[in-house]
Amino acid sequence: MREECKHFQSRTYASGEVARFCVLGNAPDQPWSCPADCTTYERRFADVGWSHGSLVDRPVETAPESNVPLEDRRELLEAASEIVNAVAPDLIDERRREVDDATSKSRGWKFWRR
Repeated sequence: MREECKHFQSRTYASGEVARFCVLGNAPDQPWSCPADCTTYERRFADVGWSHGSLVDRPVETAPESNVPLEDRRELLEAASEIVNAVAPDLIDERRREVDDATSKSRGWKFWRR
């Protein structure tokens, strides 16, 4: 991954696991590589010319061997994204109803009355 790209993000979890990814989802082989001809690549301006100390992210481990073509992996990720997008609105509505029910129950109590 091109870590100097504006759309690159890295997160380190308490377990020590590091997630590196493209915010726009344009790197189907993440965290190992970005497309060579990525049209959304923009150099990050915030750290241009900065010198990084010893707290710089650990290097990315080597990519695993895969016999699956890149196009098949991309199709799999798109199918998973479609599943999540199909379920998400229902889950959001369900959560909103739960929150609304909880707040409507708490509105009935008047603290200034005995």
